[in-house]
Amino acid sequence: MSSSGQVKEETYKRVKTILVSQAKPEKATPYLELEKKYDLRIDWRSFIHVEGIGVKEFRKNRIHPEEFSAIIFTSKNAIDHFFRICEELRVKMPIETKYFCITEAIANYLQKFIIFRKRKVFSGARSIEDLGPSLKKHKGEKYLLPCSNLGAKEVTQYLDENGFNWKDAVMYNTVSSDLSDLSDVTYDVLVFFSPQGIESLYDNFPDFKQNETRIAVFGNTTRHAVE
Repeated sequence: MSSSGQVKEETYKRVKTILVSQAKPEKATPYLELEKKYDLRIDWRSFIHVEGIGVKEFRKNRIHPEEFSAIIFTSKNAIDHFFRICEELRVKMPIETKYFCITEAIANYLQKFIIFRKRKVFSGARSIEDLGPSLKKHKGEKYLLPCSNLGAKEVTQYLDENGFNWKDAVMYNTVSSDLSDLSDVTYDVLVFFSPQGIESLYDNFPDFKQNETRIAVFGNTTRHAVE
């Protein structure tokens, strides 16, 4: 505030444009309501994307998926690339294989690749802790964790702390997208959901200056990356 008690004008600079660093959702989203209510322009652009690793590279890990009795999936990308690798390796997973999915949505996505009535599928609500009781009931299994080059820190920490027999397998890489066409575009707000989105910003624009642009983030790890 100024000495007269009035709020400085720049504190309340009106937001007119927002860039969300994700692909535009196919379904209705609350952002649409924000656009209409506040007369905003909200653009969508994925700052990162996934690239599957080749079979030749995967073979260097000397991991054979069919030798694992249980698979832990943390994302739809993990499912896509696990079954892609299996297909390219001409590996058919045993019918007794158990599948553990972090969320119900991921478990439902799994139906694209397996027949539920012939498999055993377990799902949590949101985190590895939610999936814990199911995992502990089957502690004798040999677990495989398909993941990206970024890993899955919370999951690996949980598996280690609870003495599971497990191994991770990098099957895809999360990399920065090409944003060069945005070089002359300025937004009032940039929205980020992961530290990788922040890295992509600087990979594309090493000399980025925030100036009056505001940054919105989801999650503590993203907040720390911004700071």
